[in-house]
Amino acid sequence: VLTHIWFQAKQSSEEEGKEETSKKADDYSAVFQKITQSDLTYRHELGMNYNRVLPNLIVGSCLQNPADVDRLKKDENVTTVCNLQQDPDMAYFNVDISEIRDHAKEVGDFNHLRLPIRDMDGFDLRMRLPSVIASLYQELKDREGTLYVHCTAGLGRAPAVALGYMFWVLGYDLHEAYLLLQSKRKCVPSMENIRAATCDLLTGMTRSPIGLLYRRGTCEHVEVAGLDIGWHSRLPFNFISRDGHWTLEHELPVGRYEYKYVIDKERWTYNPHAPITNPDRKGNYNNYIEVVDSDPENWDLRQYWRKEDAKLTDEQRRMILEKLEAMGSEL
Repeated sequence: VLTHIWFQAKQSSEEEGKEETSKKADDYSAVFQKITQSDLTYRHELGMNYNRVLPNLIVGSCLQNPADVDRLKKDENVTTVCNLQQDPDMAYFNVDISEIRDHAKEVGDFNHLRLPIRDMDGFDLRMRLPSVIASLYQELKDREGTLYVHCTAGLGRAPAVALGYMFWVLGYDLHEAYLLLQSKRKCVPSMENIRAATCDLLTGMTRSPIGLLYRRGTCEHVEVAGLDIGWHSRLPFNFISRDGHWTLEHELPVGRYEYKYVIDKERWTYNPHAPITNPDRKGNYNNYIEVVDSDPENWDLRQYWRKEDAKLTDEQRRMILEKLEAMGSEL
């Protein structure tokens, strides 16, 4: 009788856990769809999922337990895992990363790399992509087996890193690599920020000062979200009492940035007198600002890389590989 009661309690607890995980996956998917303007969803409760893009490259969702290490090693000949998640990403779905990494060491010939990129944040992807690819380039030079690249859902960051590796290291044209990837796994890598990171490697990256102004209505606090800090972070404005205006001074690399004002910690709004985006699928608008490169040649290069069919020259490929080599040796 006691065994039966224990089994029922255990089964009930497991069912409650699955329901909680399913609800978290629903919430995660809703945010992901809103930010990426896609219809893709992530079902954490169904376990790890992945697709082989190349004979030695797999893109997928996060490892959830030590058994996933064994599965990748035995079934897919994976010898290197690149985990792009930050700690809060794993905590959200109760993934014990220490347990996974400890088991990876026990398995042998199985390297687990942590190269975090902020989730659903195109700018952080742009900033981090060169160093992530440089780390992979260094790690995989003399290593056989398959590389498994994952983020949380395997729909944004991981596909972008896979594309960066195919493009910068393996010699694929970016658009061809994108089509190949999409034929294997439906995903939404930020092509705009992969192109921007490519230009950063070719031209260097300087920051330019920008200023934002908020002068409408009465309030206690004004902040901005978006820009280069992501939608989950905010920068505070300063109140200029003599003018009755709120101002923000900031520095940004070359590029186009969307942003929104956050008034009194809660109300999100945009400035109708500043440049605004087209409405998204739900009719929401953002403001945007474009920071222009003062070097005409660099600016022309960035304009060229907005084209879908833009291609690297042999000299540019050599330059990028040299920079990745140098970055990798310093890591």
